[in-house]
Amino acid sequence: MYERKTIPNLNCGLDLIGEVLYGKWKIRLLWFINDGHKRPSELQRKIPDASRRVLNIQLKELEEHELVSKIIYPVVPPKVEYSLTDFGKTLIPVISAIGNWGEEHEERLRLLILKRLD
Repeated sequence: MYERKTIPNLNCGLDLIGEVLYGKWKIRLLWFINDGHKRPSELQRKIPDASRRVLNIQLKELEEHELVSKIIYPVVPPKVEYSLTDFGKTLIPVISAIGNWGEEHEERLRLLILKRLD
């Protein structure tokens, strides 16, 4: 597994939020967990482009940052569920605002992104 070799720059709020939310799927994971999709298999179905391994790594990082909690039920086969912590719930309005901004500028952003791929 990747081990960071440099100390992160944590001098302002943007640096801090970048450290916590850096990862392609973390914002979506938080959103879908908040939306009621709590099992790893449900999250995998909601984000089919992500590998199970990457989702597990990012869920573990979200857990380490105390944004989600993991519950393992003592049954066979093991049942795992994720839920947002109170701290994680404070991010939902921020994620919602970012999503709304993306929707407001959807056409322009789509054109710019596709233009880069040409």
